[in-house]
Amino acid sequence: MFKSSFLSNKVHFTLLTKYKLSRISKFNGVNQLKTREFLKSEIHGQLFACTESTKKECFEHLLFATNKTYSPVAMRVKKGYFLFLFDLDADLLYGVFKATSDAGVNIQPDAWKGKYPYQVKVKPIGIITPLENAKKLLKTLGVKRYSPIGKKALIKLLEICRPENLSIEEWFDVLSNDDNLIPLEISTKKSWELLGDVKSVDAKPEEELPLLEATTLWDFPRQNYGKTKKGNNKYPGVTPALLIWNLIWRYTEVGDLVVDPMCGSGTTLDVCKEEGRRAICYDIAPVRPDIKQNDARKIPLASDSVDMVFVDSPYGDNIRYNEHPASIGKISSETELFYDELEKVISECHRILKKGKVLGWLIGDQWVKKKFTPVGFKLYQRLTKYFETVDIICITRRGQSSHTGLWYNRARRFNFYLRGFKYLFIMKKPLDKDKEKTKKPRKINWNNYKR
Repeated sequence: MFKSSFLSNKVHFTLLTKYKLSRISKFNGVNQLKTREFLKSEIHGQLFACTESTKKECFEHLLFATNKTYSPVAMRVKKGYFLFLFDLDADLLYGVFKATSDAGVNIQPDAWKGKYPYQVKVKPIGIITPLENAKKLLKTLGVKRYSPIGKKALIKLLEICRPENLSIEEWFDVLSNDDNLIPLEISTKKSWELLGDVKSVDAKPEEELPLLEATTLWDFPRQNYGKTKKGNNKYPGVTPALLIWNLIWRYTEVGDLVVDPMCGSGTTLDVCKEEGRRAICYDIAPVRPDIKQNDARKIPLASDSVDMVFVDSPYGDNIRYNEHPASIGKISSETELFYDELEKVISECHRILKKGKVLGWLIGDQWVKKKFTPVGFKLYQRLTKYFETVDIICITRRGQSSHTGLWYNRARRFNFYLRGFKYLFIMKKPLDKDKEKTKKPRKINWNNYKR
């Protein structure tokens, strides 16, 4: 155990926080070069959380874990990432740890009785020092559990966790070259607020991930998320990337196979690639080489072989998607032929999907020339022939050509409505039809309140 030297630390923190290495006159040439290389290197960090009741297993197994809520960011962790553990009950931050494995599902299945399946193996780097008032520190640095730690915030956290017996340059050298497993040793608590001006760090995360949607109303102001481009936001009727992101993180695991039989500009392909899913994407008129040419009414895959299917189909003949003569998008949704052809796609999706797995289908209604067509309801009737309903989501329509002052004025003046949402039907392939028939009626004990 050791006692912190607050005055000595404060001098070093002020220097390194601003990345002004030229001011560090006392560093020898070798250590200064190593420190410079470390600060310029690609380093990554992530925050995990625990409670007083779950912390013991974290330390016993040297295993950090989380549940479905934070799985998208947890599963991004790779071997060598710097990790910190936030005790929510005691308001303490434990660091520094380093990942000794890539994140995985159920690395130790019995840990926490299976409640936290998204796991990563860790090792301590030096003596672990608990930092008090952790919630305030993390808020000041902009560190969130559902996003990777930004580089500037990460370096500041590494600075604050420096052991008292190591100089800054020695500490960064340890962080760069630590390859040994050492026993876990935890020192006495210390206050980070006495160590330097944390507020001076501009520490916004470099990639901010959202939390999973919790209601049946999803609104995505932008088509994209993250650092890389997903699909083409100029493509007619492009799918919001976060819509697919939410579906695959709720209903699939890393490595699962996702199929999009009408993938347009390839948004599904790009999201799956970034989130660690396998994807096969088809379109009747592909716009890029990694999309396979195929008619969705006959999908060339084995039965019961796919973990999730997503479809963003035409809503009628209101948009010119392509010039292929067999395109369903050339058929009017005012005719039964349109739904007959989509039912062929539904049947194929049902065939290739594994039992108990999910289909997500995005569709919108139509209003044209004073006539409303409930495309969503008509399609839903066809879907229920093959699937059970998991839920129905409303997706706010953005980026529509009718979202202008002129069209809003026309809608009020001539007494009609602009399309404000699309349906996302989330459907499940039944596990066993015979068993479903023998199910007993559910009994629910409602909490009724006096009026």
